[in-house]
Amino acid sequence: MTPEQFVAKWANTTLSEKASAHEHFIDLCNLIGHPPPASDPPGQDYTFEKPVHPAAAASRGSKGDLGYVDVWKRGHFAWEYKRKDKYKDLTEAYRQLYQYRDDLDNPPLSVVCDINTTEIHTHFTGYPKRKIAIALQEIPARLHEIRRVFTDPNSFIANQRTTTAVTQEVADEFATLANNLINRYVPLTSAAFHGEERANGKKPSPKSNSPSADAYWHSKPHALASDWRDDSPAGIMLLSRR
Repeated sequence: MTPEQFVAKWANTTLSEKASAHEHFIDLCNLIGHPPPASDPPGQDYTFEKPVHPAAAASRGSKGDLGYVDVWKRGHFAWEYKRKDKYKDLTEAYRQLYQYRDDLDNPPLSVVCDINTTEIHTHFTGYPKRKIAIALQEIPARLHEIRRVFTDPNSFIANQRTTTAVTQEVADEFATLANNLINRYVPLTSAAFHGEERANGKKPSPKSNSPSADAYWHSKPHALASDWRDDSPAGIMLLSRR
């Protein structure tokens, strides 16, 4: 089966979740040249329907303390399917799968799939979580990403900054912005401020030789435009608060 044949086959399926899950996964294995779960007969490290004890109810409205993850490979992923076109997104599938993680040795990747879309969620200590979404029609061009799920999960943090690094960058951005504001507006000289009052036909206030920098700053919201990059972490956070 070619990637294009795979897309054509699964684009038209109307099978139930249970009927499609195993076959779809095995087709993926064949596409990337990876053994299916049957290659591990005892199912100790790689299996369909791995029994788990979820941290909470496996799905909304469910009962009992035993569940099953559709596919599991030790040290690589837990994979959960939902029926094609049944749900508007994969939020419930991911919530369900997340309840299984503790009982599966916390695999670095969680994969949820409804045939139309495959989402890869990363869980690496010290790194921000990521979600990589691959549409069914994109699989021929992005098959290498699916292959990495099976063979090299750590590749999903290659060139990714740690959580500490991201936090430090945001802190540095705020520090730079604060320093820029201080240098530009504090101390605000009485001459500069009252000169502006006179230019506007106002009588300088006798009660204050140095008006509030905060009041002056709020009178000139446009002045902030040059103080940060809009696409920087701090810039994005500050712009969202204005």
